[in-house]
Amino acid sequence: MFFATAPAAFQASVRRPAYAGSGRAVERFLSDALLSARQSGAAYTQDDTSFTLSLDMPGISKEHLRIAIDGAVVRVQSKDDAPRQYRTAYELPQDIDSALSEAKLENGVLTLKLVKKVPVDTSAELTIQ
Repeated sequence: MFFATAPAAFQASVRRPAYAGSGRAVERFLSDALLSARQSGAAYTQDDTSFTLSLDMPGISKEHLRIAIDGAVVRVQSKDDAPRQYRTAYELPQDIDSALSEAKLENGVLTLKLVKKVPVDTSAELTIQ
């Protein structure tokens, strides 16, 4: 049998395009798979005034949950003494009014009704001199 080898410079240029993108494709595939698995127990809807987020949280009580709202980011996590550990965060397209929002946990489903914050017009008119 006869096997010929190409010069090293030629081998690198031939192999690089064929395999360079595959590492990123695998990373993207795994990232998407993990993201969909993590969010498979989540449902999201919105209307003119609020977002509704429903999360499956079996085996946990309301005393073991901590919900934090920071602008448009909602973080849900279980406390350290909880029987199960949950930790997730969602970034919504608009800021949330935490004073008007509410959370309810029934039959292992956490339902968050997150009221959209009304945008405040902070524009000022300048006089031309």
